[in-house]
Amino acid sequence: MESFLLEFGAGFAFVERQKRISIGGEDFHIDLLLYNRLLRRLVVVELKLGRFKAEYKGQMELYMRWLDKYERAKGEAPPAGLILCSEKCEEQIELLELNKSGIRVARYMTELLPAGVLETKLRQALLAARRRLGDSGRGGGG
Repeated sequence: MESFLLEFGAGFAFVERQKRISIGGEDFHIDLLLYNRLLRRLVVVELKLGRFKAEYKGQMELYMRWLDKYERAKGEAPPAGLILCSEKCEEQIELLELNKSGIRVARYMTELLPAGVLETKLRQALLAARRRLGDSGRGGGG
């Protein structure tokens, strides 16, 4: 668990796995609930097999709103969501405006890519991140 949390970055703490919540008499289970001390917010992590599907947004929003209503402590930021899929479609994510919902989608890999392919993907991700920062008017921060 420690190495898994370290991959998320600094400040993450484990809260609960398969957290049961009940809404309208129906039970739901949050795959993984984390807390980020730096962001001061709960983070819902849902692991999905296969390609991202649009309906995952509704499920994540339901979980985040329930947590906001029943679990959020005074002084904390609203919960955030992370959907981990083996494939994602950037156009669907953009059209669904997931960023406005506090939801992020990330790909997970079941096997390590060859070094050259991994290096290319990392460079592309870095360039895309720099473009987004430049487009948002915030400027670079390092």
